[in-house]
Amino acid sequence: MSKSNPSIPNQVEVRKLAGVTQMQPHAAGVDIGAREIWVCVPGPGNTQQVRRFGSYTVDLLAIAAWLRSHAIETVAMESTGIYWIPLFELLESRGFECCLISSRSIRRIPGRKSDIIDCQWIQTLHSHGLLESSFRPEADLVALRTLLRHRSQLIEHRSPHILHMQKALLQMNIQLTQVLSDITGQTGLNIIRAIVAGERDPYKLAALRNYRCKKSADQIAKALTGSWREEHLFTLQQSLALFDFYTQQILSCDAEIERLYRQTRPAAAGEDAEMPPPSHKRRSHSKNGPQNEHEIRRHLKRIAGVDLTAVDGLNVSLAQTILMECGTDMRKFPNSKHFCSWLGLAPRPEISGGKVLRNRIAKTHNRAGQAFRRAAASLTRADCAFGAFYRRQKARLGPAQALVATAHFIARVVYRMLKSQVEYDPISAQEYDARYKERQIAYLHKKAAKLGFKLSPV
Repeated sequence: MSKSNPSIPNQVEVRKLAGVTQMQPHAAGVDIGAREIWVCVPGPGNTQQVRRFGSYTVDLLAIAAWLRSHAIETVAMESTGIYWIPLFELLESRGFECCLISSRSIRRIPGRKSDIIDCQWIQTLHSHGLLESSFRPEADLVALRTLLRHRSQLIEHRSPHILHMQKALLQMNIQLTQVLSDITGQTGLNIIRAIVAGERDPYKLAALRNYRCKKSADQIAKALTGSWREEHLFTLQQSLALFDFYTQQILSCDAEIERLYRQTRPAAAGEDAEMPPPSHKRRSHSKNGPQNEHEIRRHLKRIAGVDLTAVDGLNVSLAQTILMECGTDMRKFPNSKHFCSWLGLAPRPEISGGKVLRNRIAKTHNRAGQAFRRAAASLTRADCAFGAFYRRQKARLGPAQALVATAHFIARVVYRMLKSQVEYDPISAQEYDARYKERQIAYLHKKAAKLGFKLSPV
């Protein structure tokens, strides 16, 4: 049957799965499109009732009322683009248990569905308990997650305009990138703004340098001597204007994020006290991080119950990404292995006949998993347990697999912190190596005793 065919009967016979027990009799299936939504509920006897709705708000309210009239308790819907979000949030607010499923969950169930529409197939699988719900954090953190994702997109959109400014300068043989490590720093932006304003004297431009620059004013002036072509100056002016526009939008987004932080799980009087920075970490500020990091860190501690920024490798920006993507309720993951598998940090072996065919990390776009990878990449030379672990795994597995293994290690630590509500206990690389050596010696003693030998030191 075609989905757009209005002649589909409202009541059709259900297709039973042989040998499978129905686990959820009050389950509905929803197939969501851009213009219409198909809903299937169980009917009397072995039948299903199918009804088509529009996608306006009044139609969504009608869907909720129709599901309530049929005593539906749980609803399964496929994650089709972003069209599922309004219906999911409305049904969740009305008390329905919503199950968001991916298209892979439907395809991997064997069976024919050529003669029934998708909403019937979803309802059939969901009523038999054959669909696995996708993870979604707590409802009060979804708004913050949306703004943080929007902020990261603003940073991505701003990056090409920095490259456009570099290209315009190089085409005029202004070698500013050779004397400054970052042209969007204080010195670089001061010089670029002066060039756009009409200044051409290299020594006057070099006088705008910050006192902390490693290059002298004469070296900067030498790099600022070039050909001032009008077309490249126009490109530089527009690129700078776009860079400033996105920067202003990021600052506005930061203000809105902080406002939502204050409204999310507000603390009682006296509980939201000032937090000193971690003593074992150097003070650093990420260029693309939030401006008021100390306030964001305090909000994260209130929401999570523990200080994630105390973990080596996790700054405020990475900590809030991990917290908003994973949530604070770790009961959804039975143990750390399930958590790391969802993050995409654990290999998925394919075994056939007792032989391992492939054992690779699955390709995933999990933002929290990427944040853990970035944290691991910043610790390759660090004097901490994660840094020592990376260097040991690098000698055995190589740099790429060692980076994933270190991210897996950090994820297990964060999982234990959130689930058990324990603070991070930092140890140095020397202490970690000493503990590793003790474990290896104990293992060798145990193995020698098992083989009938006894170890003795040389």
